[in-house]
Amino acid sequence: MNDNIVVLTGGVGGAKLVDGLYRILPTGSLTAIVNTGDDFRHFGLPISPDLDTLLYTLSGKANVAQGWGREGESWTFMDAARSLGAEDWFNLGDGDLALHILRRAAFENGDTLSVVTSRFAAQWGVSLPILPMSDDAVETWVDSDEGPLSFQRYFVGRQCAPQVSAIRFRGAKQAKPAPGVVEAIEAASAIIIAPSNPWLSIDPILAIPQLREALTLRKVPLVAVSPLIEGKAVKGPTRKLMDELGIHPSNASIAEHYGDLLDGLLTHIGDDTPSYIYGAQTNTLMLTHEDRIRVARSSLELARKCKRG
Repeated sequence: MNDNIVVLTGGVGGAKLVDGLYRILPTGSLTAIVNTGDDFRHFGLPISPDLDTLLYTLSGKANVAQGWGREGESWTFMDAARSLGAEDWFNLGDGDLALHILRRAAFENGDTLSVVTSRFAAQWGVSLPILPMSDDAVETWVDSDEGPLSFQRYFVGRQCAPQVSAIRFRGAKQAKPAPGVVEAIEAASAIIIAPSNPWLSIDPILAIPQLREALTLRKVPLVAVSPLIEGKAVKGPTRKLMDELGIHPSNASIAEHYGDLLDGLLTHIGDDTPSYIYGAQTNTLMLTHEDRIRVARSSLELARKCKRG
């Protein structure tokens, strides 16, 4: 297989896998398509959490211990905003704030999210196409026992406490894939779904009709890295969400969720692997850079062994 890898990703776990792939693949042979269903405006600023997490991770600026934001961040702005009675349920660090202010300025000058993201990546020396799934607005909302909640209100504001009965992606049916997204899928030698939350981070990507169609029509393997380890998520509400949606917390459920799109599934050592799907196992816990490389190599090896159709 000539490496031309596309990875669908969102969140911290997804960024770790992309980082592992980025470290071992030749320059120009990896493209990341990133969830933007988490994007929202706060204090009038456009926030793109999954794009920013990936930018921070690949440029070495991420706060590894915290799992989000920048290393060595300061909070002068938030302290000042709080003193003026501002909502503080979503923290913006001073360095992080610079990113959002420059993004808003670029939007006001007519630039798209794709253009701005590419510019930021180049400025930080990231030689990898980081493509938003769409330049159009797509908003993830959950139906909960507290009523409809936007994703960030649910995820950050309420710390995933409400019970979820359904997930919706407003604007997805009308959204177009961002420039380069369909072309990357069509040119891929393999496609990898990162160990991101399937319902909150990957489904928004798959909800864009033209993007899903391109994945459906592809002639190359698509493999996923399971987000579950011993039936639990390393981070985030994946297991809680599965329970609330009546989905058995197993790798079989992950495989069934992706359905006919999926050719192979990488799972944690000793975990169940569905017999009807081509599978492989490795230690999928990514605590170090070496861990990320290990999972990246295993996902590539699985993709090379899989055959489409």
